[in-house]
Amino acid sequence: MARRNMKGGTLLAPVPPALVTVGDMEKPNVLTVAWTGILCSDPAKTYVSVRPTRYSWGILREKGEFVIHLPAAGQARLVDYCGIYTGAKVNKFEKCGFTLTESTAVQAPTIAECPVALECRVCEVIPLGSHDMFLADIVAVTADESLFDSAGKLHMERAELCAYAHGEYYALGRRLGTFGFSAAKRRGGKGGRRK
Repeated sequence: MARRNMKGGTLLAPVPPALVTVGDMEKPNVLTVAWTGILCSDPAKTYVSVRPTRYSWGILREKGEFVIHLPAAGQARLVDYCGIYTGAKVNKFEKCGFTLTESTAVQAPTIAECPVALECRVCEVIPLGSHDMFLADIVAVTADESLFDSAGKLHMERAELCAYAHGEYYALGRRLGTFGFSAAKRRGGKGGRRK
């Protein structure tokens, strides 16, 4: 198979087009961040990388807390809007019809319409070049009740999450398997993929 060589760049995909809230209930802001992910499971750590020129950068530096929201695919237009307009000039919550609620462990508010929210407290800021990375502890996670079954199991597929890849938004598709499915044994004692 032929491969084309390209200049090193940010071609890691898909990534979550996360809505990130900063500030507090009195003076909140929201921005869209694609540069985020999990860094460690124990303790649970994440990050968001934000350009120092962004309005939210100063609020992040001052408050040291934020909430990462995983939006549903049906919210892609709102996610895009929050990524191209600045909170210095536009009340994006009002424009997008977002309902703000108090978070459980941080001052930054939670967007009620987003299915999953990770509440984070900054532990270090690392200048990297075009962006500063806000390394943070995940201090609480909340999810919409509709994502849980009667036994309390979380079903992320019910969230119908949005994904971002190389400048375009996508709806996550069908489930292909669960962690460990490649080594799971089929009925009858043979290994292999479950159907």
